[in-house]
Amino acid sequence: MLLFSSTSFHRHARRQVLAGCSVAALLALAPAVAQAQSDQARNEAAAPAQAGAAGAASALPADVIQLDTISVTANTTPTDLSKVGSAVTVISGEELQRQQIRFVPDALRQVPGLAVSRSGPVGKQTQVRMRGSEANQTLVIIDGVVVNDPAAGSEYDLTNLLTDDVDRIEVLRGPQSALYGSDAVGGVINIVTKKGSGKPRFSTRIEGGSRQTINGASSVSYGDERFNFVIGANGFSTDGFSSADRRYGNFENDGYRNAGGYTKFGFSPSEYLEFNVMGRYTKFFNKTDGYAGGVGAYDDNSDTKGEQVFGRAEAKLKLLDGRWNHTFAATRSDQNNEYRLDRLPQSDSRGTVSRYEYKTDLRFDTPSFLDATHIVTFAAQHKDERYRTNSAWSNLDQSMASTGLVGQYQGTFRNLTLTASVRHDNNDIFKDSTTYRFTGAYRIDETGTKLRASYGTGVKNPTMMELYGYTNTYRGNPNLTPEKARGWDVGVDQELWGQRVVLNATYFNQRITDLITGAGYTSVNMPGTSAIQGAELGLTVRPIDGLTIAGSYTYSDGKDATGIELVRRPRNIASLNVNYAFLEGKANVNLGVIYNGKQTDWAYDVFYNREIVTLGAYTLVNLGGSYRINENAELYVKVDNLFDKRYQEVYTYGVAGRTATLGARITF
Repeated sequence: MLLFSSTSFHRHARRQVLAGCSVAALLALAPAVAQAQSDQARNEAAAPAQAGAAGAASALPADVIQLDTISVTANTTPTDLSKVGSAVTVISGEELQRQQIRFVPDALRQVPGLAVSRSGPVGKQTQVRMRGSEANQTLVIIDGVVVNDPAAGSEYDLTNLLTDDVDRIEVLRGPQSALYGSDAVGGVINIVTKKGSGKPRFSTRIEGGSRQTINGASSVSYGDERFNFVIGANGFSTDGFSSADRRYGNFENDGYRNAGGYTKFGFSPSEYLEFNVMGRYTKFFNKTDGYAGGVGAYDDNSDTKGEQVFGRAEAKLKLLDGRWNHTFAATRSDQNNEYRLDRLPQSDSRGTVSRYEYKTDLRFDTPSFLDATHIVTFAAQHKDERYRTNSAWSNLDQSMASTGLVGQYQGTFRNLTLTASVRHDNNDIFKDSTTYRFTGAYRIDETGTKLRASYGTGVKNPTMMELYGYTNTYRGNPNLTPEKARGWDVGVDQELWGQRVVLNATYFNQRITDLITGAGYTSVNMPGTSAIQGAELGLTVRPIDGLTIAGSYTYSDGKDATGIELVRRPRNIASLNVNYAFLEGKANVNLGVIYNGKQTDWAYDVFYNREIVTLGAYTLVNLGGSYRINENAELYVKVDNLFDKRYQEVYTYGVAGRTATLGARITF
């Protein structure tokens, strides 16, 4: 039975999507029209940083390691990837556009070492597990705002995050608590959005497709040496399909809609001083299904309404010609959800996090001693978390505070770069903890080779949900202790034939002690050590101009301290992407293939006792293409799950069959 009619749901959602696009269009109209009269402005608007398909013929794919590619995540200061000793993947916004990827989790499926699982259609809970760690052991950052939600088990559900304003996604694998504290045991996903540059620019897109899906986005941007801004809005609406697998007799549609806006401002009154502000708002409605022990997912009239507000304000002071930098920042994350059954409220939750940070880094050279460049970094961070939930069975209002001090040294001795980091955290609930990390990268310029290695420790504090509970079927355990991790990896990156071929290979090994796991109606620390090891391989080939072939493969073997295989972590994951730009870059065709090997999951009996089930392997094929009509307009089409494959990512939850999308983009 439907909670709302398909027609009324779609009509209301379409108004939200189109209204959001119209707001940004009105903001952009006046300056954009004026600039459209200038040939120079049009040429600048088509620059490679924003070009999409037009730049595909000359651009290397995002995961190719180039000498001039910069990573901020790996060391908290901008560092050439050629000098980074950790395993890092960078996905560019141009690559997202060429592949027509609309949601961030779909981009992460191509990253080595990551396992992505979604409980049903678009908009439903999506979890990302990195190198065998749990979903809440991966830290997610958006423009400097840590968005892990205290009211959602200290993980961030990426399902609501559209890619329209994404400039790049950096994925840093391995324990990173020495830089980022708790939640970074598996690694860090850092999402950086676009910054205004060049003359006024307006962009809008609209697309529709299967299951009454419609989505769109609009933005306006501008930037010069003193001032820059981006303002945008986007939306997504679909009737969807049943979250509970149709093969078990579940046929009602579970619709989803998402509307939001974002803004980013920067101002530099002088060459020494810079101010930046960002804000992001998302509102969503999600029709869901129920879950019961002995049955699994089943059709009912559940839904979730939610809002997310993220913000950051920072000031940067640059001294000694930019060699001594200071950053003062304050961030805020506010996420709330209301859960309903038959339109009646059942419970609500709210998680808020406030962070205050000071960071300074000093760069200096010693040409007469080892001919080296040194960067010394110090940071102080304070975090206040709050978790609130209200329902018929529990009313909680809990908080947690922590303060961290970070020190890091990075030295580059010609072709060798070494990094050492240490962090001490004081928490008002748990004992103090100290974590550290070491990395090394050695470049052999003559052969285009980089050898790298890293070792780090991590800590993951129990979440407030695990400590205090949240429903009548899950009780908190105040006796939980933090999980502890240590991990290392070694790897090589090899460029051949002028970067036309790039090979990446990494072996990783990680150990997690006192892993927190479910036990009936609560959670407990599992005595002993859980062991995870595996290998990550990548290959990118550009045999001719315009044609790029990129593939990745991950083997992961993870078992808990009792020897049981960790669930939702396939041993074998692979991806292949083939992109071809032709007709002088006007046309583009993209083929994507995703393979997930067999994996295990939990099934629960009527008493919520667990047993392991096995989910079968699957292969998905996605095919898309675009054609640039002129400098300002582009048409595109995409078919996901081309061969209508049926499978499960989460036990008893369904997946989308063949899905087609047609759209247009206008930029001027």
